[in-house]
Parts: sequence; C-alpha cells; structure tokens
Amino acid sequence: MGRADLQLHSDLGDGLGSPEEILDAAERADLDVIALTDHDDIRGSFVLRDLAARRRSGVQIVTGSEVTTRSGHLLALWIEDELPMFSSLADTVARIHAAGGLAIVPHPLSYLTFSIGEGALRSLHEAGGTLRVDGIELRNPSYAGRVRRQRAAWLNATLLGVAETGSSDAHHAQLVGTAWTEFEGKSADDLRRAITERTTRPDGRHWTLREHLDGVARQQWRAMVRDPMKRARRRMKR
Repeated sequence: MGRADLQLHSDLGDGLGSPEEILDAAERADLDVIALTDHDDIRGSFVLRDLAARRRSGVQIVTGSEVTTRSGHLLALWIEDELPMFSSLADTVARIHAAGGLAIVPHPLSYLTFSIGEGALRSLHEAGGTLRVDGIELRNPSYAGRVRRQRAAWLNATLLGVAETGSSDAHHAQLVGTAWTEFEGKSADDLRRAITERTTRPDGRHWTLREHLDGVARQQWRAMVRDPMKRARRRMKR
C-alpha cells in the first residue's frame, strides 16, 4: 500500500517550512506521494515538483492549491493553473473538473476554520453530475480538522459516497506525514485511480497541544495578514 499526504503548506504561502524542507520531511516519513496546497497559489507546487525531479526523489508530487470558495476551502489537485477565489462551490468544482483535476473537501464541516458545511455539500450532491466532489478528508490531525469528523464520516457514508482521504494539513515541515491517505500502488497515477474508485483509506495520529502551539503566532500572522495582502497585490497586477 502507498501513502500520500494531500494537504501541505509551505513558506511560499502561510506555512513555515520551505518546499525543500517539506520534501526532506516527506522522504523521512517514507511517503510515496504529496501535494503542496498553498492557499490560492499554485506556484509552490511547481517549485516542489521541479525540486523532486532534480534530486530524483522517490516522492511523487501532485500539483494543486487550497482554493477559497464562498462556501469554504476546497483542495484542487492535479491542476496546472490557479482558480479564482470566492467563486461558488459549484463553479469551483466545475472548474477543477474542466481542468482535469480532482476536488477534495478538507476539514469538512469544521467550525474552527473556514470549511464547507453540510448544507453546501448536500446541495452540491443534489445537483449531481460533474458537480460532485471526488473526496472528503476524514483524517486531519489538528483540532480544527477533527472536531466534526464523525458527522462528516456519517454524511459520506449515508449520502455522498466519495473517496475518504487523510492529510496532515501541515504548516510545519516536522508535521508532514502525521496523517495520510493509503492507496493500492505507489505512484500518483495509482493514487488518482484509487480516489476515483473510492478505495482509499485515511490514517494517522492526532497532534499534541505542543505541536498545535509551535509557531502558531507567526503562522497565523502569515495566514491572516501577510498572505491575503500578497494575493491581493498579485491579482491587482493582473
């Protein structure tokens, strides 16, 4: 079985570790696939992919980002272009699929971070067709990521029926691989097939209080002040 960490954040976004430190940590954790998903910024995943290619790393890289929709955050994986912020959830899912990517719901239903709620997921499911998400994150080691995990698991089991994933949501390199998605095979292609066929399994551990608090002030300043200003300046230039 392969192991993938599908939600990571670098210091190119609101994380505290460089792409190189993230790749080092992924190799130490014996991960097969990782996705760097900085908020509304795909550039870091390209940097990481190029770095892994240059060093001939055994870790394969999935490009993507964590997109801010009007309903909450959404992971867009296997994409090559950035998606607009603050679009509707349905429009964002449609754009991801049109770009050949997969849409995964991170920290679902959580009230401790900007998350997609049950009502939005029910409405999207009722719309059907290509608007349905491809996976839902049911293992996230943070307090925010696990506060509504049981309800999210119930919703998936009784209604959504999509692939179950696990991700560390690490903003520190040392937390890479603390949660993961298990899948049959080892490659990014194998992972994508497993998500599509709904054969993945989430696993991992919870973070300690010390791990939650490590660097939290600096990380929150990046998330709430520096990163939004940086994204706004980039869009104004466009």
